[in-house]
Amino acid sequence: MSDETKNVFISHVHEDDELVKNLKDLLGKNGYQVRDGSIDSSKPNDAKSEEYIKSGVLAPRINWASTLIVLVSPKTKDSWWVNWEVEYAEKQGKRIVGVWANGAQGTEAPDTVDMYADAMVGWQADRVIDAMTGKINNWTDPDGTTRAARSIPRYSCGTAANR
Repeated sequence: MSDETKNVFISHVHEDDELVKNLKDLLGKNGYQVRDGSIDSSKPNDAKSEEYIKSGVLAPRINWASTLIVLVSPKTKDSWWVNWEVEYAEKQGKRIVGVWANGAQGTEAPDTVDMYADAMVGWQADRVIDAMTGKINNWTDPDGTTRAARSIPRYSCGTAANR
């Protein structure tokens, strides 16, 4: 694999800062460099205003990134901020890739990841890279097995009278 660089935003809970570093290292060892725009302990956000954090800190970083990676660990499902980041990225038309953290068996993905992710892959560099580049558009469980088809509600674009 050739050396490439991609701008990403890695959505995660702060308890997983070390996993973010490990993911970037894993990709780098496989010839894929990422510039991560997310907030972590190495570049903390000290803002207090929720609206400023959304519009002045997170939104510009997600806009800059071509892909939003969601690092899914046991605490990710209930993170309000992760869900907001995923929803915002979806509205911006960003590619959304879920990555199961190492040892994530029994973990559930956030609802927004279930609804909007283009792919969900395990902790293998080639799978993460292929999901980021669009070569993979399916879902696997944390152990790497193909996930059963998801039931996604579809709505008609017609008026209520036509439904």
